[in-house]
Amino acid sequence: MKTREELDSLSAQILDSAIKVHRAMGPGLLEAVYHHCMLAELRSRDLQVDTAVPVPLFYDGMPLDKEYIIDLLIDEEIILELKSVEGLLPVHEAQLISYLRLADKRLGFLINFNVPLLKNGFRRFVNKF
Repeated sequence: MKTREELDSLSAQILDSAIKVHRAMGPGLLEAVYHHCMLAELRSRDLQVDTAVPVPLFYDGMPLDKEYIIDLLIDEEIILELKSVEGLLPVHEAQLISYLRLADKRLGFLINFNVPLLKNGFRRFVNKF
């Protein structure tokens, strides 16, 4: 498990990567475009990035026939949920919070690339941090 300082350092690299991708591609493209660009940018920084990570659902200790898919998982610690939507909705936040709890991760970012300034589309969420 990474320290707060290590997570903060990773977070800075993630934010910088997202800004770089947003500046290069601009807003208004499909989510898949940003997904591929973020994957390439984060890996170019020698970060471990897993994509389409399945998260199984358990209830009362029993596995259920349902799994959710994390967009990007950075260094097995930080969840990235990418969007390209007109505006982030509470359901998008609930999605990331669910992933954090189900995957037992401490930190996640919800990033909406369909904004003029990326800082307006970048949200940080914590779980047991």
